[in-house]
Amino acid sequence: MFRKKKKQTEKFKTSFGKLKKDSFDFKLIDNYFKNKDNSNAFQVISDKTCNDLDFEELFMFLDRTTSKVGQQYLYNNLRTIEVDPQNTEINEEIIGALSKDSDLRVTIQKELEKLSKYDVYRISTLFQKEHPKPPKWFFAVKLLTFTSLLSLILLFFDPRFLLVLIGVFVINFVIHLWNKQNLLQIIDSIPQLLRLNSIASYLHTIGKLKKIDPNLSVSIKAIGQVKNRMSFLKLETKLQGEFESIAWTFLELFKILFLLEPLLLFGILNRLNTKRQEMANIFEFVGRIDMLISIASLRKGLENFCIPEIDDNNKSIKALEIYHPLIVNCITNSLEVSKKSVLLTGSNMAGKTSFIRTIGLNLITGLSINTCFAKSFSFPLARVFSAIRISDDLLNDKSYYFEEVLTIKEMIAESENGITNFFLLDEIFKGTNTVERISAGKAVLSSLSKNGNVVFVSTHDIELTEMLSKEYELFHFSEMVNEKTVDFDYKLREGKLRNRNAIRILQINGYPDEVVEEAIAISKELDKISKPQKE
Repeated sequence: MFRKKKKQTEKFKTSFGKLKKDSFDFKLIDNYFKNKDNSNAFQVISDKTCNDLDFEELFMFLDRTTSKVGQQYLYNNLRTIEVDPQNTEINEEIIGALSKDSDLRVTIQKELEKLSKYDVYRISTLFQKEHPKPPKWFFAVKLLTFTSLLSLILLFFDPRFLLVLIGVFVINFVIHLWNKQNLLQIIDSIPQLLRLNSIASYLHTIGKLKKIDPNLSVSIKAIGQVKNRMSFLKLETKLQGEFESIAWTFLELFKILFLLEPLLLFGILNRLNTKRQEMANIFEFVGRIDMLISIASLRKGLENFCIPEIDDNNKSIKALEIYHPLIVNCITNSLEVSKKSVLLTGSNMAGKTSFIRTIGLNLITGLSINTCFAKSFSFPLARVFSAIRISDDLLNDKSYYFEEVLTIKEMIAESENGITNFFLLDEIFKGTNTVERISAGKAVLSSLSKNGNVVFVSTHDIELTEMLSKEYELFHFSEMVNEKTVDFDYKLREGKLRNRNAIRILQINGYPDEVVEEAIAISKELDKISKPQKE
């Protein structure tokens, strides 16, 4: 036992600051988020934006939680932006304490590890979803239970009652099996709820953690009132671990004979139905503690990170050596703009889209877990919307262009609601012809940047840099074209891109001379046509 505890302690100490080695089942991880009422949140990050920013990959990098409760809580926290400076202050105080006191942290993690089984994912359904009601024929369960008990007693006086007992047992077996099949998830989650309550009770005795919810003891006590009934369902799990199949068989026969499981279960659910908020309170308390340890571990493993400066009164954006955490050896970039949006130009693969994603995910992690991947990052409080990764919706007969039109229409509506927004766009309207793309692009980008909103957009259309120069700061990424190679340094530079290397890259990659020469000639003719229009 001592060796086991020592090994467990060593495991938690050595894994602190490192990536989590685990599988990720997002159908279960996002259960709590999908069923939670987040209508009062500052923003719920949309599925569209999550897809654009590779949210699942980001989550797998960020997640260092120990329990399934903490994992679900972290996922919800990253998808749901709350504005609560007091909570942020408490969080930072606890993160600091857990980072410094490894013994306290490991003690907490040992408790949290008790909530690492898959059944724990189902706890949230006990307070988020409707509980099943007993069927109309449920009165027969009580009658059959009484008949089993009576037959067992009368058996001592008349052996013929064995036939009655066997007949009732067969009927009870069918009902017991029905109960198992239809309510298995609930049956498995109730013992985990009891374990969660016990862990919450212990963690609430730790002074630093009590600040999270000083009144949690009321919720713990309320769940404890159902403890005796729930303990019977927990007994099965305990027996499986200690006495294995023999003890489990006897217990199962006993439960079938007297239909104890359905009798107890519906009674428990009826009582738990009145304690939904109390269950949510202990879930959130334990989940938040695990999330804070996860954030401490994340920060420990980063070479550079910062706590963002978020000020709604300051409309400037300043990023120093910001980077994308999922890109290996990512090149850092710095940016400073005041009361303007950002227009990026550059060739394909130069880094435009990656930089927009870098800004987007740093905004989300800054707003949700108060952590950014940069030496410093300051920005106004704002919501985040994106139109980066758009595809045809063939099943609904929607083209790429139509999908983009609908997405950007939603952005325009959001831009007029009086709340500051960040809009992230990549190659706006690239699904249509040049003239209309530039015309519509200019009109939309001017509209989106009004009302204090900030737009980060990339484009190949140099014409837009001239049209939007008063509303947008211009930046670009460029490549270095040598005789036989094209190299990218992924560094952000001020101003618009002036070099045009697309045809030169065709030449480097062995395109026929006649194709390259014709392309150059046509480009010169097009330049002659476009110059008078600019003047």
